[in-house]
Amino acid sequence: MSVDFEAAARELVDARENGKPCAPLRGRLLPEGDVTSAYLVQQLQVRQWLQRGQRRVGAKIGLTSRAVQESFGVFQPDFGVLTDDMAVPDGAEVPMGRLLQPRVEAEVAFVLGADLPDERITGADVIRAVDHVLPAIEIVDSRVAGWDISIVDTVADNASSGLFVLGTTPRRLADVDLRLCGMVLEQAGEPVSVGAGAACLGNPLHAVQWLAQTMARSGDPLRAGDVVLSGALGPMVPVTPGAAYEARISGLGSVRTCFSGEAS
Repeated sequence: MSVDFEAAARELVDARENGKPCAPLRGRLLPEGDVTSAYLVQQLQVRQWLQRGQRRVGAKIGLTSRAVQESFGVFQPDFGVLTDDMAVPDGAEVPMGRLLQPRVEAEVAFVLGADLPDERITGADVIRAVDHVLPAIEIVDSRVAGWDISIVDTVADNASSGLFVLGTTPRRLADVDLRLCGMVLEQAGEPVSVGAGAACLGNPLHAVQWLAQTMARSGDPLRAGDVVLSGALGPMVPVTPGAAYEARISGLGSVRTCFSGEAS
């Protein structure tokens, strides 16, 4: 089949701006399993955002759970770009009208203090480059109707990115065991998702190393100051309009967000 990168990017942009999800891209505008083409569609959108004045502030990693990878038939994570307008203050209310079909998940966020420009970086290089870590809630979203996505759909859709919320209690890596740290995500005081650092590629540091190598290879490496959302520590949860969510990660503290009622 012929690949129409521009049409695929346009459908995703239109869905984001008009609040109406589009049909899956795979098998229609993009070939099944063609991840390379999907990243090109992602880049077209990111370029458009930057031209409009948005600023790249980091990246997010998806598909860090082995079970989720197997469900997509892939054996590595994916990534998307974070821009400044995706950031939500800790505890702030998110208007439901900003999103199409949001879900929330708890993650460890890394803030870099040094560049990671070499695709051959080691885990030790990553540790040296990290300034601090924070608890985070990622608000994932899909511009594809009904979350009917394959690896091609989610990569093209900027790894199903939406918004993100960072906690305000920075911790040094040396003070936290990221592999064993437990996580609970609560709604109205009731647990709706639980997990641990080991659910994220065995250790969130492994996910950041993979991302740093991948982005260096692509010519757009991670830089000092970048925020990296390293991947979910437990199952993602569909958002209930009007609900509040709080994530607690042992050793890192907590982070909270809430949502307005149904969008008008």
